[in-house]
Amino acid sequence: MAISMYQASVPQFQKMLLNFSHLLKKGEEFALEKKIDEQVLVGGRLAPDMFPLSKQVQIACDQVKNGMARIAGVEPPKLEDNETTFAELQERIAKTMAFINGVKPEQIDGTEAKEIQFSIREWNFEFTGEQYLFTWIIPNFYFHITTAYNILRHNGVQIGKTDYLGG
Repeated sequence: MAISMYQASVPQFQKMLLNFSHLLKKGEEFALEKKIDEQVLVGGRLAPDMFPLSKQVQIACDQVKNGMARIAGVEPPKLEDNETTFAELQERIAKTMAFINGVKPEQIDGTEAKEIQFSIREWNFEFTGEQYLFTWIIPNFYFHITTAYNILRHNGVQIGKTDYLGG
C-alpha cells in the first residue's frame, strides 16, 4: 500500500513542530536559569554567514505553511518575520500549526503531478507536487529545525536526540 501525500507530510510536520516548540521552551528556560539575555540565543548563529535562530524558526514554519498552501491551492497565512523573543517564535509555531491542522487530506492527496511554480528573489522554481514535497519542503523543514537545534545545543542548552525526536 502506498503512502499518501498527506500521510507523508502533515502528521510529521505536526509532530516536529510540537518538538520544535519543546526545544525553544528548553532554550527559554536555559536563558532564564542562567540569567542570559534571550537575545543571545534568539540571535545566535553557528557561523557568521548563517541565519540566526529566529530566522531558522521562521523558515522552518514557512516551508510548512507555504508548501502545504501551494500544494492545497490555498492562501497561506501572512506572517511578518519580525519575531525577536522566544514567546514570539512560539506564537509563530502555533500559527503554523493552526494552519496545517486545518489542511484536509483531500486537499493534499492526488496532487503528486500538480504543477508548483514559485520564485524566491531571482530564482524561479518548477516542481510537480510530489517533487516539491519530497525534494524541497521536507528537506528544508528538517534542515532549519536541525540548525536551530544545533544553535541551542552549541550555546549550552541541555537538549538531546530525545528532545528533537520527541519522547
